[in-house]
Amino acid sequence: MANDYTNRTDVNELGEFGLIEHLTKDHPPKNASSIKGIGDDAAVIENGDYLTVVSTDSLVEGIHFDLMYTPLKHLGYKSVVVSLSDICSMNAIPRQVTMSVAFSNRFSVEAMEEFYEGVHAACKRYNVDLIGGDTTSSPKGLFINTTAIGQGVKGKIAYRSGAKVGDIICITGDLGGAYLGLQILEREKQIYLSNPGVQPDLEGQDYLVGRQLKPEPRLDVIERFEKAGLVPTAMIDISDGLASELFHICKESGVGAWLEESGVPIKQESEMMAIKFKMDPITCALSGGEDYELLFTIDPKDVEKVKYLPGIYMAGEIIEAKDGIKLHTKGGNIHPIKAQGWTHFGND
Repeated sequence: MANDYTNRTDVNELGEFGLIEHLTKDHPPKNASSIKGIGDDAAVIENGDYLTVVSTDSLVEGIHFDLMYTPLKHLGYKSVVVSLSDICSMNAIPRQVTMSVAFSNRFSVEAMEEFYEGVHAACKRYNVDLIGGDTTSSPKGLFINTTAIGQGVKGKIAYRSGAKVGDIICITGDLGGAYLGLQILEREKQIYLSNPGVQPDLEGQDYLVGRQLKPEPRLDVIERFEKAGLVPTAMIDISDGLASELFHICKESGVGAWLEESGVPIKQESEMMAIKFKMDPITCALSGGEDYELLFTIDPKDVEKVKYLPGIYMAGEIIEAKDGIKLHTKGGNIHPIKAQGWTHFGND
């Protein structure tokens, strides 16, 4: 007999992370080797002298990507990268991936060859082995699930829960570019649908479009941390927007945050494109997502180790939880930050 769903709760009321917490809160890990289960960028498993770090990501056509403007080779590459980024955010090194793909009969052998060309390119670039997975049919569209496996050192894994009052907030790279690249692609898609004969005009914005279609995990930063002898007190990758990720760290660490707008790295191309789209550049950085940069905190005594590392920006400070999560704007105003990043559950 079918279940009675008379008292129906829409999943959007909980959101992605609220739903995960709701479904798993009464089921903690039972094995001593399960060091960290659900609640971070990756799970952590005891493995002799090392720690095995595991993360899984799914990409669904029509939700996470649009094949009207996403080449299959780029999609294969990105499918690997998003999981490798989770391993990096734990201060670990990715070693292997598995990939499961479900696709409809509209995809030919040649199409899947193109997709896997991107998969193998990402694996080669980051010295990662594709060690297994599954392929099956789908009634409609393309579904991708990637599991990344990494290796971490005991005492050096960076969780979301380690931030302390007084820690310095740091960000790698630049933010907002991937979101603005998506806006360019979506605009050109709509123009094409209205006028199929019109050629797309990407305005020479290769950087912004590339941030969306071909992101890179910041493995280089993790390698620099090792050379500098730096272990972040907390870390997360920026996949759902800076605001959302900062909320995750603050929630898991039981702290608040003071973020300086002037410390949030935004490339000039992103600023100019945001203005063209009549958007606020800092809003794109806070809520855009898919930049796959790293947000991390460090002990103040480690400032000298970070100061001379390229492409890392000190953007604020961890404060008491009671003081909230706030943005200090360039104009001198103080605003509470709202987590308005990527939402995974749309309406049917």
